[in-house]
Amino acid sequence: MKRIWLTGASSGIGAELARVLLAEGHWLAVSARNAEALEALRAAWPQQVLVLPGDLTDKAQVEAMGEQLTNAWGYVDQVILNAGTCEYLDARHFEADMIERVVSANLFSAARCVEVALPLLRKASEPHLVAVCSSVTWLPLPRSEAYGASKAAMRYLFQSLRIDLAHENIDVTLVSPGFVDTPLTRGNDFPMPMRWPVEKAVAYIAARLPKRPLEIAFPGPFIFTLRLLAALPQGLQLALGKRLARSHQDNPS
Repeated sequence: MKRIWLTGASSGIGAELARVLLAEGHWLAVSARNAEALEALRAAWPQQVLVLPGDLTDKAQVEAMGEQLTNAWGYVDQVILNAGTCEYLDARHFEADMIERVVSANLFSAARCVEVALPLLRKASEPHLVAVCSSVTWLPLPRSEAYGASKAAMRYLFQSLRIDLAHENIDVTLVSPGFVDTPLTRGNDFPMPMRWPVEKAVAYIAARLPKRPLEIAFPGPFIFTLRLLAALPQGLQLALGKRLARSHQDNPS
């Protein structure tokens, strides 16, 4: 059984993935700001759960989590960086603070976790680093400036890390979901094609993690369509984006 550190474990994909991994018998260190949700996991699996609540954008708090992991386990086999958020930008009232918030929550929090996780992974026999990114990075979409930029930066960060960590036999996997039914996406005010229930999405991820692929992307038809559209000339991508933007403005529900 593995020793796994999972961030963003209090809701959505993270909460469901925590339940699946625990049911498989793994030891799980769980992080999120919502300490109450993490304590509920420990109450259900008291022998398997290590609770590490806190703000992953705060350097001192993340370092404290690393110390707790070191003291409790000494190493980790797998780190799954799932924590993140999403906000949509209105270009008519451009807000740089929003960009900063989203990039901090998605990119900088992951980087801080990597900093404390790598020494622990290097002590494992088969270390595995996993980052939950997004399929949105393949095609620019209306109002996605903050979220898309943060996830595109994550993609580049972890793809580069994959190269630099290869000589240490630390595998790096990117998870790139399409739309998944979570508390975060339920706040979206636009159609979400091919949206998967969170249970289906997590079952798909969990079944593939042991194989350590370079990427886990789903659903297949949605990913294929995005990549096909991303291959279009930029002028056609712009025309498509403008149509999607008008559609949203005309039909906000």
